[in-house]
Amino acid sequence: MFKKIHYGWVILAVCFIGVLAAQGLRYCFGAFMEPWEQEFTASRGMVSAISFVSFIVFALSQPVIGKLIDKHGVKRIFVYSIILLGVTTILTYFAQNIWQLLILYGVISSLGFGGASGVTASIAVTKWFHEKQGLALGLVEAGFGAGQMIMVSSSLFLINAFGWKSTVLILGGFLLLIVFPILALFLKSEPAEMGIKALGAAGTEERSEQNPIETKETPPVSKKRYLSHRGFWFLIIPYFICGFTTTGLMDTHLIPLAQSCGFSIAVTGTAVSLLAAFNTGGTVVAGILADRFDNRKMLAWIYFLRGLTIAFLLIFLTNAKWLGFFVENPWLLFVFSISFGIVDFAVVAPTVKLLAGYFRGTSLGVVTGFLYMSHQLGSAIGSFLPGVFFDRAGSYTSSLVSAAILLMIAALVSVCLPKQTAQQEVKAA
Repeated sequence: MFKKIHYGWVILAVCFIGVLAAQGLRYCFGAFMEPWEQEFTASRGMVSAISFVSFIVFALSQPVIGKLIDKHGVKRIFVYSIILLGVTTILTYFAQNIWQLLILYGVISSLGFGGASGVTASIAVTKWFHEKQGLALGLVEAGFGAGQMIMVSSSLFLINAFGWKSTVLILGGFLLLIVFPILALFLKSEPAEMGIKALGAAGTEERSEQNPIETKETPPVSKKRYLSHRGFWFLIIPYFICGFTTTGLMDTHLIPLAQSCGFSIAVTGTAVSLLAAFNTGGTVVAGILADRFDNRKMLAWIYFLRGLTIAFLLIFLTNAKWLGFFVENPWLLFVFSISFGIVDFAVVAPTVKLLAGYFRGTSLGVVTGFLYMSHQLGSAIGSFLPGVFFDRAGSYTSSLVSAAILLMIAALVSVCLPKQTAQQEVKAA
């Protein structure tokens, strides 16, 4: 029975665990904002600056990580990154000043986040899956939502019960004692290492032979030309906006936003968990749909709907009377968390599938690295500016308005993406 299971599914499970742990730890930043403000007598803007530096380092590391993966393989980069994250998380316990946190979390840990990121996981999936690639991408990216759901809610509980210092020891130990051995034992960089082919590799080759005209008409873009390709920039721009509105704004500031409105820790934790849970489900469903529908139209609709969810939140934050009604009815916050969660990471599978289709003849690691770099640059700005605006105005209204407008722009840009051969092949099949 087990011999019939392709090892690609094991790779998928291992990458899911690695992403869950590493990126789940990154999403815990919002849970530590208030404790760090109190511990180091720092403003919201100062603490947000740590997140800003973290995202910048993360962003700049992505093309480099892509090149390192092309040279050394997925396993080595993933495993070393988990070790780095575990050690630096434990060292955070000894921080005495805000600048030490800036170095430990903002710089060193962020290199680990960069290595154990969507770049690494998505490259692993594209190497191990030629068929069911959208589903596999959706499942591995669901690790982000699962990590957010499990680790952020757990961190909120642990911080409330034991304090932030004990919490970082527990999180670091989890990475070193549980996640690291799993990746070291089971992760493989290439199917060739086990003497097998990627899932569906033979079928892909056959389909190319049966459709020589399609391949000839739309050849892969050469490595030297990807910077001048419309598909590259029309994926990069929306993905930048995606980073601004998700990991930057909402995933960093949802907890302090809810707390500033007056919601309890229990309500805030539930809201984050719901967002993460539906994020996980939405990512998987988007991956399944990415194998069946036009990914350009999918992206446009997802960005548009995400903008509407932020507009829903704005209704209650721009009027004192409505804000009071909002706080008295926590289920409204839950409605936002669910609706935003569904479209949170749903863009990943269609975006990566489009990218792989446009640039399948290039060094995929480098191009994917640039894509994720744009996301993290957006995340950096989306995490920092709302903290600065909050210190000045005492609210997140201007940040949310900006996010809603940017998402409408992302939807329009996605509609203008060039057609992709892979879509035609799926429909023909």
